[in-house]
Amino acid sequence: MLDELPLNRITGEIVDAAYELHTALGPGLLESVYEAVLARDLERRGIKAARQVPLSFEYEGLRFSEALWIDILVESRVIVEIKSVEKLAPVHPKQLLTYLRLLKLPVGLLINFGAAHLNDGLKRIVNGFRDGNIDHHPN
Repeated sequence: MLDELPLNRITGEIVDAAYELHTALGPGLLESVYEAVLARDLERRGIKAARQVPLSFEYEGLRFSEALWIDILVESRVIVEIKSVEKLAPVHPKQLLTYLRLLKLPVGLLINFGAAHLNDGLKRIVNGFRDGNIDHHPN
């Protein structure tokens, strides 16, 4: 089962599907198009991919229901944040890291389908854990 696969294997499948999608459709479409097709392609690979997952959280006694929406949550373990812009802004990786921290998840992928080459629009964001298992975070 895929839920038993290592995170690297799951993220590898996501990246592979994203490359195939970017090659087939190219840049310039709406984020919602890439989101729908990527989620469907992951499902075809036998990977659970939930779209537009609401994120609720509490801060200092205040509850924020459905305050944020995750583009794709893969296998309940990996967040995929999709963009379709000419160039990623510095806030985009920070946004994904915030989502990872709020959900206490280890890794997410920021995929900019607006980039001419997907290599230029792909970032793996790792949530830093205090236990020392994972200590990398985005620039």
